[in-house]
Amino acid sequence: MTRLHNDCFIRALLRQPVERTPVWMMRQAGRYLPEYRRVREQAGSFMSLCTQPELACEVTLQPLARFRLDAAILFSDILTIPDAMGLGLSFAEGEGPRFARPVRSAAEVRALPVPDPEDRLRYVTDAVRLIQRELGGRVPLIGFSGSPWTLATYMVEGGGSREFRKVKGLMYQEPQVMHELLGKLAEAVGLYLAAQIAAGVDAIMVFDTWGGVLSAAQYREFSLAYAQQALERIGLDRLERKVPALLFTKGGGQWLEAMAGAGYDALGIDWTTDIGEARRRVGDRVALQGNLDPQALYAPEQSIRAEVERILESYGPGSGHVFNLGHGVWPDVDPGRVGAMVEAVHEFSPAWHR
Repeated sequence: MTRLHNDCFIRALLRQPVERTPVWMMRQAGRYLPEYRRVREQAGSFMSLCTQPELACEVTLQPLARFRLDAAILFSDILTIPDAMGLGLSFAEGEGPRFARPVRSAAEVRALPVPDPEDRLRYVTDAVRLIQRELGGRVPLIGFSGSPWTLATYMVEGGGSREFRKVKGLMYQEPQVMHELLGKLAEAVGLYLAAQIAAGVDAIMVFDTWGGVLSAAQYREFSLAYAQQALERIGLDRLERKVPALLFTKGGGQWLEAMAGAGYDALGIDWTTDIGEARRRVGDRVALQGNLDPQALYAPEQSIRAEVERILESYGPGSGHVFNLGHGVWPDVDPGRVGAMVEAVHEFSPAWHR
């Protein structure tokens, strides 16, 4: 593997000493950048952009040319696994993802294949290999997947949802079918992330975007248990190199203690949880990532700087903190405000690592 010139992000995830708090941003390669929009237009469609490794590489690296970020994240989508399962994924402009063939019965679940990542998802691992060559060790590359529960929500609903009636209906009415689906997805997610690691990513992240719509008992049974299964399927303890794993459950602040026991090295938290309180609750069991409200990036630069300073102060001294937004950057944010956030982290955070 290429030696990392800047491993601040990796050291923070492992709670090792750092000189400053590392910073990156969820959805940092995306529509808020005019250079991304130009490549997206060239590709013709979102999925075309995702499935062309050269273009995926280009947009992955774009934010690093603008901002002093401490990590790159693979440009892809959380729904690549269900797409590779043959569910007919499409993206309608302004409407989000849609599946032509939703999964809502035991027979449909049993018919689902577990995709070979180096076959149906080869475009992802090819992109990883290309990005790592282009990065040349400048910063770590993050690979990722949707969590089994979050993937299941889209697969059962047939797309995005606000009420989650279909997926929760299946969970309540036929829990054994839901468990079968989640077990198959945990295997697929584990294989997919293992393939990304073999291709060269330096860290992995599981996005549990919709874990927060569940009750406490349901979260443990239907979301966290399968995020843990996926992690175990990877076999990180058998690797020759340490690859930190990060779990982000949007709306999951009330379950931090349970999440900290799931085997991940770090937890992402959204802006609704105070990061200092989160640190007190998890102790030294895991690192924490977060958690500026993405809407704060619409504020004047001085307000952004003040929010960055407040979050750093709330976390307090020492390592184990990766600065990030509490969710992804919004597409109409001024890139200059992103730059203000990044520079504020660079300016203010060294004082907390002396």
